Amino acid sequence: MQKPQQISLMRIYTDEAAMHGDETVVTTIIDRARSYGLRGGTVLKGILGFSSSSIVHEHHAFGIGDNPPVVIEIIDARARLEDFYTQLDDLRGIGLVSLEKVDVLTRAAEQK
Repeated sequence: MQKPQQISLMRIYTDEAAMHGDETVVTTIIDRARSYGLRGGTVLKGILGFSSSSIVHEHHAFGIGDNPPVVIEIIDARARLEDFYTQLDDLRGIGLVSLEKVDVLTRAAEQK
C-alpha cells in the first residue's frame, strides 16, 4: 500500500438553480477548476439543506419548484485551492466554502 499523500479538499456549497450568466454556478466552477488544472472535482446533489439565511433548499419528487442543495468538492494542494478561491469572486450564489486536510490513498492516474 502506498503511503497516504496529504492534500486538501475544498467544499463549495450552493444550489442547483444558482446561475452565472447563461450557465449554472456549478458548471462555471467545475469549468474553471479544470482550466486552472486542479487535480479533480465532483458535484454532489443533496436532498435537503438550509443556509445561514434559513432558506431551505430541497429536491421535489416531480421537479416542480426543485432547487436542491449542491456541494462541489475539489481536491489539490492547499495553496492552489486558496489561490483558485480568489478566481470565484465574481460569482453570486455561493454559500459556505470549507477547506480541510485529507489523506489520499490512491489515484486513478497512477493505477493505469
